[in-house]
Amino acid sequence: MNSLGDSGAPDEARPDHEVIVVGAGFGGIGTGIALQRKGIHDFVIVDKWDRVGGTWHANTYPGVAVDIPSFIYSFSYEQRGDWSRIFPPGSELRDYAESMVDKYGLRDKLRMNTTVVDAAFDDRNSLWRLRTDGGRELTARHIVLAIGGLERPRMPDIEGLDDFGGTLVHTAMWDHDVCLTGKRVAVIGTGATALQLIPAIVEETAHLTVFQRTPIWVFPKNDAEIGWLGRQVLGRKRIRSALRVAGNLGTEVAMSAMVVGPPWLTESARRLAQGPIRRWMRSQIDDPVLREKLTPRYGLGCKRPSMSNDYLKTFNRQDVSLVTESIERITERGVVTADGTEHEIDILVCATGFKLWDKGAIPPFPVRGRNGLDLERFWDEHRYQSYQGVSVPGFPNAFTITGPYGFVLGSYIWMIEATAAHLSRVIAEAKRRGVTEAEIRQQAHDAYFEKCLRRQEKNFLFTPVCAGSNTYYIDDKGDSPFRPSTHGEMYWQNRHFDLDVYRYSAGASRPLQVDALSEEVS
Repeated sequence: MNSLGDSGAPDEARPDHEVIVVGAGFGGIGTGIALQRKGIHDFVIVDKWDRVGGTWHANTYPGVAVDIPSFIYSFSYEQRGDWSRIFPPGSELRDYAESMVDKYGLRDKLRMNTTVVDAAFDDRNSLWRLRTDGGRELTARHIVLAIGGLERPRMPDIEGLDDFGGTLVHTAMWDHDVCLTGKRVAVIGTGATALQLIPAIVEETAHLTVFQRTPIWVFPKNDAEIGWLGRQVLGRKRIRSALRVAGNLGTEVAMSAMVVGPPWLTESARRLAQGPIRRWMRSQIDDPVLREKLTPRYGLGCKRPSMSNDYLKTFNRQDVSLVTESIERITERGVVTADGTEHEIDILVCATGFKLWDKGAIPPFPVRGRNGLDLERFWDEHRYQSYQGVSVPGFPNAFTITGPYGFVLGSYIWMIEATAAHLSRVIAEAKRRGVTEAEIRQQAHDAYFEKCLRRQEKNFLFTPVCAGSNTYYIDDKGDSPFRPSTHGEMYWQNRHFDLDVYRYSAGASRPLQVDALSEEVS
């Protein structure tokens, strides 16, 4: 509670912390390390889970593993040579997160089992007030939303789902007490998660039925255990770094170039790559009818591809059925498809993805900035946008790790390092200047957003090549809110932007109405 000074006016409220980071996954851990490197130590990291790891703590379904090689899917300053495999299982990534928390002294910064349900900017005192599900209020001068998108499950919108009389589970909320042995199991979805799950459970089930809406591009997975010799090789920093550089360059060519390269070049490269991959996929499937159903008709790269040596072969089994007719409804006994067939099952698994660009999911709780401007409403009315994926005008002292137009397709770790470096620079600059507010200038934000939209015009995602792909790369506004740039550009710009693109002030003396802000941005 504020005390009264000699003038009778309440003293300025003091925040509990300089920074509160929401999320203890790789984003929150990377943010904590970046803040420490800038001399900022008065921060806490809050998370709803009981352990760190974020995505890799939340997702524990059978077969869960990273689909980017371990020597790439790791922080540049915390490379390891003791991974068990080239593509390690999810539990190993969670352990990696735990080890970083201990090594960088973040353990006493953690506030686990703490769910933030509301965040509001206090204009008078230039600080953020966060409310938790326990009714407690936490305050900070700055907040960082380090909330990943791959842990908020999306249940399918299918009539009768709640009427199912068997066991219903989503892959992101896997119940390890559920026994699949000898059961009739159905999986809805054939994305990257299902691709890992299906081969991992097929030996247990009596019969496995897979409901497919859109086939997925599948690459062969050059995975292998990393034995003693491999650990000796990867244990050498120079060799490990050389492999990392080669992997990064390969990703730039394979993914970034498809977004920012000349259309004639990207289209030629895609067609060149599609042929061998399609031939390999078809070689995995014995039945010609199934082969056609499992072969994508949209272009390579239109939606997230994945890797597996077992997924396609699974459909050669007599105890596995692929159903491509659309689902009409769920009954107490099973799934009814549009052809009138009722597929009786005991367990229904929804491998239906996550809430990435869904209304109400980004942000996952109300965030109100200056003059009560609601972030979800703003994005809903004016399209997803932010400066380099980090800042939005009207939300001083607030930063995001995975905001719109911040992520370059590839490894999330690269984006985390880039955006964490960005926001820590700004917070450190505000501290150096002795001010209480830092807010991205409207002109700088708009210039960046307009550049992204211009680049987006030549994005292959909006061409007939991607028709029918049902890709989550495009949001509900018809945009692709991923950063249309190379990883090199993302790395450089987040670390070397002009700090004066932010406005630094001693308080919220500048009047700014919500309607006025909306008119500026629109």
